[in-house]
Amino acid sequence: MKLDPVDLAILDALQREGRIANVRLAAQVHLSESACLRRTRMLEEAGVIARYAAVVDPRAVGLPDNVFVSIALQRQDQTDLDTFERAVCDVPEVMECYLMTGEFDYLLRVVVADASDYERVHRSRLTRLPGVARVQSSFALRVVQDAVALPLGVESESR
Repeated sequence: MKLDPVDLAILDALQREGRIANVRLAAQVHLSESACLRRTRMLEEAGVIARYAAVVDPRAVGLPDNVFVSIALQRQDQTDLDTFERAVCDVPEVMECYLMTGEFDYLLRVVVADASDYERVHRSRLTRLPGVARVQSSFALRVVQDAVALPLGVESESR
């Protein structure tokens, strides 16, 4: 799907405020309400808008710590990769998992309450994932940047 400047403006606005009323969104992107709603639905149906979600403050729910975990597998054949990926998706503390190049096969972002909570996750979940040969963990000291909006190259008038 080819995106035009109006589509990008809609996406930019929705990334900043997912619950924006269609009336306000239409005004921001200079469309009629019906045209704006039609375009937004088209973006949803095409999968450009993958989903809507509330961004929850991790401190407010007792999960203030981020741990970045590098995992090396014993083997890297496709069956082992697939098996690991299915299993890691069942670990609720794993927020993100990336297949990597380099020394380690996967990089995970894990959320926990504190160091002892991470020890529990490490012992009972991460080291028990199929095919794991080595686990290296690094605690984040603080969050410097935590963006959720992609840089679409659109400058909004409301900024």
